[in-house]
Amino acid sequence: MEGPHHRNSPPSGATRRTALGLLVGAPLLAACSGIQQSLSQFSSNPEGGPAGPQQQPQAVGTGQVKIALILPLSASGNAGLAAQSMRNAAEMALAEFQNPNIQLLIKDDGGSPQGASQGAQQALSEGAEIILGPLFAGSVPAVAQLTRPRGTSVIAFSTDSSVAGHGVYLLSFLPESDINRIVDYSSGIGKRSFAAMVPDNAYGNVVEAAFKQAVGRKNGRVVAFEKYGADRATPARTVAQALGQADALLIADDGDSVVATADALTAAGANLRNIQLLGTGLWDNPRVFASPVLQGGLYAAPDPSGFRSFASRYRAKFGGEPVRTATLAYDAVALMAALARTQGAQRFAPETLTNPSGFAGIDGLFRFRSDGTNERGLAVMKVASGGSTPVAGSPKSFGA
Repeated sequence: MEGPHHRNSPPSGATRRTALGLLVGAPLLAACSGIQQSLSQFSSNPEGGPAGPQQQPQAVGTGQVKIALILPLSASGNAGLAAQSMRNAAEMALAEFQNPNIQLLIKDDGGSPQGASQGAQQALSEGAEIILGPLFAGSVPAVAQLTRPRGTSVIAFSTDSSVAGHGVYLLSFLPESDINRIVDYSSGIGKRSFAAMVPDNAYGNVVEAAFKQAVGRKNGRVVAFEKYGADRATPARTVAQALGQADALLIADDGDSVVATADALTAAGANLRNIQLLGTGLWDNPRVFASPVLQGGLYAAPDPSGFRSFASRYRAKFGGEPVRTATLAYDAVALMAALARTQGAQRFAPETLTNPSGFAGIDGLFRFRSDGTNERGLAVMKVASGGSTPVAGSPKSFGA
């Protein structure tokens, strides 16, 4: 992954009137869109190498409403690169929002809970009204311990739903949204019997719970459900034997693993062309598109056009490619600017953040639930050799 580069070039294209559309009031932002991040990629500092020197706190903007942004800017490897890209995106949101009344207090937590706690303490003492971040699940409780007694909300970027709740909201790509969307769509086209293969890890555990609940809500049945570790052959044989009773098969994993799992099923005698294959946003991967046996598979993900637009503007401003999670930081800052402009003293109150109408951002519609998780309005994409094509668009509004 290419790291972002700072460059003092103006944003490309026309300046946007705003950066986030509140669906509850006057339109505030043009929306865009994208893919999903794996559950475990940023749940802890994955590199294990030495972190760089801690970056000094920085204040961006001159508005009266202070917002903290806590990221692992000096963490090693991909985590640090992701954090730098997210910081760039946050600054880009400020630049594209016309006259935002916010000041962004940027803190480096170094990828540790201790660093996150220190950054949050500093930001709160400086008057931060809400905290964006941290990125790692392990750092979220350290921040929440400080914010909950004050009644200050946190919008974290972790994909681990277990750290949400009690004033902590997650603005991330949660597997639950993908599963609910793809099962609902499949049921709508007549699929009633489901099989699944998922990895035996944290991501697979979340998918399992969401999948079984979603199928149950649609009065469907799960005829086979297997988890796999290093050995895919044994669970693949079990699932292959049950596919005669199923009309849809979920393979929930990242691109390389999806291909390996499909190959294991084929080797076990499954004819995957005779069943509707289903996936999550992690299928948005060139390896999946190039696999002959996965052609025609369906997966839930944000419509990719928004991220393409965002990435183009990012490249023009910073001279490098954004990481996929950069849109989270953009949308978080844009939402804060929009709420500060329109919602007065209640701008960051729980009832404002959890408005059921939700918000429109780079990755389409999203809304926060009272339990701190989120729901996204996702498209359904179909795997094709040249990439993917939408077969069902993103919703324009949320249902009740």
